[in-house]
Amino acid sequence: MKMSYTTEERGNPNTLSYKVFFKNSEGVYISPFHDIPMYADEAQNIFNMVVEVPRWTNAKMEIATKDKLNPIKQDVKKGKLRYVANVFPHKGYIWNYGAIPQARFACIRQASSFFTWEDPGHKDTDTGCCGDNDPIDVCEIGNKVCSTGEVIKVKVLGTLAMIDEGETDWKVIAINVEDPEANAFNSIDDVRRLKPGYLEATVDWFRRYKVPDGKPENQFAFNGEFKDKDFAISIIKSTNDYWKALVSKNSGGELNCTNTCVSYSPFLCSKEAAQAVVDETSPCGIADPVPSDVDKMYYYEKK
Repeated sequence: MKMSYTTEERGNPNTLSYKVFFKNSEGVYISPFHDIPMYADEAQNIFNMVVEVPRWTNAKMEIATKDKLNPIKQDVKKGKLRYVANVFPHKGYIWNYGAIPQARFACIRQASSFFTWEDPGHKDTDTGCCGDNDPIDVCEIGNKVCSTGEVIKVKVLGTLAMIDEGETDWKVIAINVEDPEANAFNSIDDVRRLKPGYLEATVDWFRRYKVPDGKPENQFAFNGEFKDKDFAISIIKSTNDYWKALVSKNSGGELNCTNTCVSYSPFLCSKEAAQAVVDETSPCGIADPVPSDVDKMYYYEKK
């Protein structure tokens, strides 16, 4: 059965009040973390991806894992909306950036996260580090600039293991199956061959994007080498098991597991209860201007 999803904006864009909620084809509010299936086509290993950040933009939009129904909202740091810095030669995010639902990678600091979840209580046997308590991130490399909240079907090509402040943070490389060039991409080597420089730019972006915030460069497992498609898919599948354990527990810890579709979950709520969550927020209003310093470019010598 083909599933479709729509989004509903609430609050004022570019402010702390702004949130993007999700509805299914029946008009019921859902959690993009818990209620959208991991697979779009399991037999073909095609996954759903929830786009959080469109390519070339700077606002760090993300699924709010601690909020009821997990709407997408902008990350906040020290009380201010967070924008990723432009580290030359990059402008904003250089791919459509998002997450795979119902997958979680573990290590437990507090067990919980929904999509393909990176469990903070589970030590990754490949990297030796714990998960970051977030859904698995996806870098979609197709031609289309997607929209925040768009749900697309992607073909997985490989993965990069970033170590972010001692935590495993997998970055899955994928392409939208509806991209006109999708048939030509079936492996990480195809990305290297058909988009020369893109993988190197991806490592550079993740290595240095926090430097303007006064943080050190990020490190990588496997000497920054990309692992292949089969390896990436095995990682995604294992994180789905952690997610299932999460939504089956009586407590999600600091993560909010409220959902409307996971029948075996103690966090299952009615469509009326989900509607009430949205009704507590204000209708979509006028957008605030984006701060001008978001366009500032930072220059650093590569180490």
